[in-house]
Amino acid sequence: MRVKIVLSTLVVLWLLIGLIAAFQRGLFGADEASCSNLGHTVGTVFVGPLNYVGVNPTIECPELPEPSE
Repeated sequence: MRVKIVLSTLVVLWLLIGLIAAFQRGLFGADEASCSNLGHTVGTVFVGPLNYVGVNPTIECPELPEPSE
């Protein structure tokens, strides 16, 4: 029971620090919504505290083909 509480608390703190890191990088104020912006924001939140030791998450979306006419 105690292990679950400790792990849950650590996960919440990890994600909270990740949200703070994303906010400090200005990722919530992006002008246009795109897969790349969303992926970068989510990656930053989940990497969380590692941002403060130099990890910079980058996610690139593949180019989708245009539909034929």
